[in-house]
Amino acid sequence: MYVNTTGIVLRETAYKDSSKILTVLTADEGKLTVSARGAIRKNSKLAASTQLLVFSEMTLLRSGDRWILTEARSVEQFTGLRDGVGLLALGAYFAELTEAVADEDSPNRELLPLVLNALFALSNKIRTPDLIKSAFELRLVAISGYSPMLDRCAVCGATEPEGAVFDVSGGSIACGGCGGPDGAALGKGALHAARYVISCEPKRLFSFKLSGQALSEMSDASERYLLLQLDRGFRALDYYKGVARFAEQ
Repeated sequence: MYVNTTGIVLRETAYKDSSKILTVLTADEGKLTVSARGAIRKNSKLAASTQLLVFSEMTLLRSGDRWILTEARSVEQFTGLRDGVGLLALGAYFAELTEAVADEDSPNRELLPLVLNALFALSNKIRTPDLIKSAFELRLVAISGYSPMLDRCAVCGATEPEGAVFDVSGGSIACGGCGGPDGAALGKGALHAARYVISCEPKRLFSFKLSGQALSEMSDASERYLLLQLDRGFRALDYYKGVARFAEQ
C-alpha cells in the first residue's frame, strides 16, 4: 500500500552502508519509523529530503509492519538553522521533544504545525531563540495533555495574583503569599505571556514580544515544567546549553 503524505525528519540513523532509518512525523499517519534505502549514496534522489529537520512531500510504501520511503521532495529545509551551532542545536532539541511526545501511527493534528512554525520562526529569526524555545515548550506540553492551570490562584482564586508563583509539580499558580516551596516566580509580564501561549491561535504563537526578567521567568518555568511532566532529560538540550555557555565566555 502506497501513501502520499508530508512529514519532517525528527531523527536520522545510518543503516548498513548506504541507507538510513528515519523517525518522521507525518501529517496523516503520526510518527513513523521509515527505511530510506540508498539515501546516503552519492547523487541519491533521497539525500536532501532525508536530513534532520527537513520537511518533505513523501511517498511511503507499507510492507508488512514496515514503512519504506520510495519518493520524496523537500519542501522546506530551514536553512537559517545552519547559520550557527546554537540554532541547529535548538532545532534538534525541538525534534527530540517532538519525538518524545508523538505517538506511533496516531496523528496529533496540532503537533506537526507547531514544530514547523517553531522551526520557521527560529530559522528566520522572527523572535529570539529563548522566546521561541519557551513558547514551544509550553505549547507542546499543553497540546500533549499537560496544560497548566494559569487562570487564577489555586489557593485563593485571585485572577491577577500578586507575585505569582508557578507550582512546577502541580501545574498551577498561586499568589506570592500562597505559593509553595517548589514554585517558579511568574511576574505579570511572564504570566500574561504564558497564558497567551497556551490559548492563542496556533499561527499567532510567536506574535508577542517578551524580554528581560519576564522572559527569564517564563523560560525557567516552561523548561522546568516540561522536564518534570515528561520525566526525562534531553541530550540536545544539554548540548544547546553547553553551546550557549561557551558563547558567553
